[in-house]
Parts: sequence; structure tokens; C-alpha cells
Amino acid sequence: MVGAGLRAAARRWLLCGGHGGPRAASSSPSCPGCGPPGPGAHCPGAPRSAPAQAPAGGADLSAHLWARYQDMRRLVHDLLPPEVCSLLNPAAIYANNEISLRDVEVYGFDYDYTLAQYADALHPEIFSAARDILIEHYKYPEGIRKYDYNPSFAIRGLHYDIQKSLLMKIDAFHYVQLGTAYRGLQPVPDEEVIELYGGTQHIPLYQMSGFYGKGPSIKQFMDIFSLPEMALLSCVVDYFLGHSLEFDQAHLYKDVTDAIRDVHVKGLMYQWIEQNMEKYILRGDETFAVLSRLVAHGKQLFLITNSPFSFVDKGMRHMVGPDWRQLFDVVIVQADKPSFFTDRRKPFRKLDEKGSLQWDRITRLEKGKIYRQGNLFDFLRLTEWRGPRVLYFGDHLYSDLADLMLRHGWRTGAIIPELEREIRIINTEQYMHSLTWQQALTGLLERMQTYQDAESRQVLAAWMKERQELRCITKALFNAQFGSIFRTFHNPTYFSRRLVRFSDLYMASLSCLLNYRVDFTFYPRRTPLQHEAPLWMDQLCTGCMKTPFLGDMAHIR
Repeated sequence: MVGAGLRAAARRWLLCGGHGGPRAASSSPSCPGCGPPGPGAHCPGAPRSAPAQAPAGGADLSAHLWARYQDMRRLVHDLLPPEVCSLLNPAAIYANNEISLRDVEVYGFDYDYTLAQYADALHPEIFSAARDILIEHYKYPEGIRKYDYNPSFAIRGLHYDIQKSLLMKIDAFHYVQLGTAYRGLQPVPDEEVIELYGGTQHIPLYQMSGFYGKGPSIKQFMDIFSLPEMALLSCVVDYFLGHSLEFDQAHLYKDVTDAIRDVHVKGLMYQWIEQNMEKYILRGDETFAVLSRLVAHGKQLFLITNSPFSFVDKGMRHMVGPDWRQLFDVVIVQADKPSFFTDRRKPFRKLDEKGSLQWDRITRLEKGKIYRQGNLFDFLRLTEWRGPRVLYFGDHLYSDLADLMLRHGWRTGAIIPELEREIRIINTEQYMHSLTWQQALTGLLERMQTYQDAESRQVLAAWMKERQELRCITKALFNAQFGSIFRTFHNPTYFSRRLVRFSDLYMASLSCLLNYRVDFTFYPRRTPLQHEAPLWMDQLCTGCMKTPFLGDMAHIR
């Protein structure tokens, strides 16, 4: 029976994410999962006069390991309080960096997937139109038309190796997550992936990605519009492989990318949205509420978007009303981001009420007027909006946020619509139990690996197999092929690391701002470094923070 003190301590550990070590002594006669105590180590739940001793070896040692396993299973089951689930709020704003909205005087916004949130129903339309362009204009086989868009296939942030036709998920340390590599619609065996990259899962930086996610042979799909692009690319590769047709990987990749681009350039996507805004545009009332609230509190607003004026105007009229421009101090369309933030050469051009270009030289940016192209350096000179008093929101980590944070010192907010769904999954009891037991089992593996006799190795191998099965189950809760956009099995994804690097705040939608005062200060949680957080689920007693193998590690200086 686990004592009340240990039970309370474990609950504190779970509720705090394992950051704080319990201090209260327990009346428990033993400490599950501890293994042989090291010199000077003591579990307050075990009598000092009779410390737990492991058997010498053989079957008795195997039974000892399984006993520790069963004790830990009971502990995790009994001590996971109901209030652990549903702790995270999908409508919350999460901070990577401390930022006070009191100090922010100017708010900037992208348009697509920032001011305007789009329904997922848009993706099948983009997929089908690009598929038909490939067939009718690029003369691809008619058989490709049998493929329909699968919304559950890909996730944002994946990488595509053009020469290997490989779509894969890569972690923050440039390692391919095994089990998440696909050629066409078929998974590629782990052994083949390792062989393709010279006997390793690691992909070197020079090969993998430039600053904007475009390496010499590997491209990262970072925006939400890339979901139908990844799906189409995989379907076309699947068709060619399934029919044993030879193809040039680089040509196929470029053709699919160009077909997706044509959907945008030819204005097809704009037409669908304009014809049925009620179907495609979400949370319009909330966008209006956010903008109105900021203006009412004396904030200055601006819009910088790559979309054309006529499309933005119709969307903003739908969400905000005919006088939407009066809310903004500056409106810039067809800005050509990200070069807008780095290229000084393009001047601003003014548009008249009909959207036609004017020829006069721009010496100031006027409220209520519409400007096209330009560059950030002229923008800063004309507005004098500089540094941390400016907060800009966008959905694309590279095109919208990276340069503003790194080169110009603006504060940045990332809009990540997928966050809402992922938090709802994290809040489920299934996820919480699975993750907690994974952590406990990993702790057992780490602390019991000192036993290397034949019977013990069999036990450890069984635990390793169970741990891998748990990882796969947890991954599939998010996406059967690729898992969460934020994590591999235990590491952050490449996408997640960029999110932390390029955004001060991130949230599911702009509407999350309505839950906070305009002078609210966001404080990032102190997430412990590995050397700051020694506690695993198998180290619930204060005394267990001392390694039981201290004597064996005495040579480490």
C-alpha cells in the first residue's frame, strides 16, 4: 500500500509535469522502481535499518525486476489524478519568451490563416484543381485522377527529399524519426531509410535546409497550404511506382509544386472563397472583435500580406464590414514576403479605389490607403515603428516571423491552428495514461540496465518492446503516419524547434487574444534542462534522486 505522503507527492509531481521533487516522508515500506540503493542513498519510505536488497541473480533477479515493474504499474494507475486530464486550454496563448502587451503599441498581421482562418474544406479543392492541372496541362497520366484528397495523411512541418522521393518527419537534431518515412503512400522500412542516408538516420545541415527550409535537395513544408501539396505529391509518386513508370524525381517535384502554385496564381482559390465565404472563412466575428478591441485601447494596426487587394477587401468586408480599412493605419498587399523583409529595392506603389496602380512617389504611408509591394526598410523609415513595441502575427514561421525577430527585433506571434486539436488529444485520459507509463517505463529501463545477466536482459528487452509499442500508440493518437507536429517520440520536431526560435507567442487563432487583457504579461514556464530535472516516475522519493550507481561512477570528474 502506497502511503498518503507518497501519494500526495506523486500527484504534485504529475500536476507539475515532474518538475518538483516531493519532500514529504512516506509510510510506504518500499519505493517502487528504485533498485539497489547507492552509497548514502536512502528512500524515506524504507526503514533505514533494513534497506531493500536485490537478489544475486538468475530467476530471482528476473522476478525482482518484474516485481518492480508491477509496483510501478500500480503506482502510475493509482496516483494519476483525474484533474491531470483537461489541464491545458486550447484557447490559451503559450509563451516562448516573456512579453508584456502593455509595452506593445503597434500590432501587425498577415492575412491568410491569420486574420482569415479557413475551413479544412478548402484543401480538397486545391488538391483536385492541381491534380487536374497536372493531367490537362502537364500531360500526366489520366489514371492520377482516381486519387482523392486524404486529409489524415500528412501533417505540417514534414521534409521531402526530392532525389529519393521521400516524405519524412525530422526532429530538432536532424534525425529522421523512424517509422515516419513514406515514398508515395507506402511506408519505407527503417533499414532502407538508414541505408539511404549512409548508415545513419542523421541528415547534415548543409543538405537539409537553408534559412527558409529549402535545401539543395530537401524541402520543408511549413505552411498550411502545403498539406494538399504533400498529399498530391505522394499520390503522383504512388501512381508512378505502382505502374512501374520511370520518372525524374526533380521534374515530378517541380511539376507538382508548379501545379499547386497555379491554383493560387490563376486565382482559383480566391474565387472559391469569394463565392462562398460562409463555408470557407471561420471566426470572422472574432477577428472583428480582436481588431476593434485593440483600436479601442489606442493601439495602431497594420496589415502586410502577399494576397491581392480585391481578395483581401472582400474577405475583410465579410468579417469586419465595409469600413475595415479605418481600423488599420497601414495596409500593404502583394508584399512578396519573405523578400519584403530583406530586399531594399522594391518601392511602395499606391492603389486607387479600383485597385489600379498609381505612379506617384510614396513619401508617407496614409491611413485608409492601400499600398503594394515595398520593403520593410522603407516601412520602418516612414512609420518609425521599431523594435519590441511592435508585435506581428503570422502563420508561416519563415516567411512571416523569422526575419522580423532575428533581423529587426520585433515581437512575433505564431498562429498554429493545429494546436487546438493537439491539445484536445493531450487532454484525453488515454494520452495521459500512455505518456505517464512511458515515462515510468523509461525510468525503469534506465535504472535497471546495470543488470546484464541473461535473464535480466530478457526482461529489459520485453520492456523495450513495450515502450516502443506505447510510443507507436501515442503517435497514432495524433496522426497514424507522422504523429504530432510538435514532437517525435521524445524530441521536439524540426518544426517545433523553429516555432520556439522564431515566435515569442503561439496560439491556435487570433481569437485567443480575447481571453487576455491588453496589458497582460506572458511568462514562459521554466522548463527544466536535463541536469535540472532528475525526477522520473520511478524516483518519487526524495532519496532516490541520488543515483544508486554513484560508486560505479566515481571515476567521472
